[in-house]
Amino acid sequence: MIKYLFKRILLLVPVLIGVSLAVFVVMHIFVPDPTYIILGQHATAERAAALRAELGLNDPLYVQYGKFLINAAQGDLGRSLMTRTPVLQEILTRFPATIELALAAMALATVAGVVVGIISAVKQYSFFDYLSMTGALVGVSMPIFWLGLLLIVIFSVEMKGFLPATGLVGIGLEPDKVTGFVILDSILTGNHAALISSLKHLVLPAVALGAYSTALIARMTRSTMLEIIRQDYIRTARAKGLAERVVVYKHALKNALIPVVTVIGLQTGSLLGGAVLTETVFSRPGLGSLVVSAIQTNDYPLMQGAVLFIATVYVMVNLVVDITYAFIDPRIRYS
Repeated sequence: MIKYLFKRILLLVPVLIGVSLAVFVVMHIFVPDPTYIILGQHATAERAAALRAELGLNDPLYVQYGKFLINAAQGDLGRSLMTRTPVLQEILTRFPATIELALAAMALATVAGVVVGIISAVKQYSFFDYLSMTGALVGVSMPIFWLGLLLIVIFSVEMKGFLPATGLVGIGLEPDKVTGFVILDSILTGNHAALISSLKHLVLPAVALGAYSTALIARMTRSTMLEIIRQDYIRTARAKGLAERVVVYKHALKNALIPVVTVIGLQTGSLLGGAVLTETVFSRPGLGSLVVSAIQTNDYPLMQGAVLFIATVYVMVNLVVDITYAFIDPRIRYS
């Protein structure tokens, strides 16, 4: 296992270098001259030239990329053109809000998707099976931004603010910052009002973000369970007189989890990378909204730093998923 883990970590290096190169090239081809973004359109040519020299933009692209790569390896992703603060600091400040949203959405999607998928497989061709798979098809097809707006209209507008639509916590209820995670900070500081408010603020965006993943997990669970419960060892377990609950959950589900875990891992990586549409619709100050702000202001250091950070998170989640396989299925051994 240690040898496999070491090998996988080494393989991450060329992947991240490729991502960083692609992002760097795209930023420098399509993003306008950052000197006029910082100084304004009416800046003199002398001031623009001085700033370009200060930022190192007169160097050849390969020199600029080499400096960026060396600095990134040391944790320095540059400075934002707009705020002049370190990019990594900006990302880490916003990332806790995205983690809370992504984990809440995936927890909802995993529980609901696995349960619905199991019941649909066990009760194949029943009314519940048809209803759940129709719902899964709708969930896969429904745009996140449209579902988010629909939830806001129903639960925030029509129901007179039953669930809040924007922000992380109610105004004036912000807990003292300890970890940067609003829910965790509310618990650690004993701020029960902030805890309740933050949970209410999390419901709608978590449902909107988790709808697609719920549908995907439900369909995958159903298909893998249907394949497993037709196997000979499942028939043998039933012939021995084992309870149906034991057959389904102990023998069938455990063997059906590998493709389901793969889907859960990929979806978690995507959501942690930045729920751009959801955070924009619900005005949550997370990593997704930070990327949108960087694009709107042509802040290319922030854009390329955020994309590289997202790629790193994604590949690390995939690594964790691969390692999880060995714990789920003892037949899998890494050499």
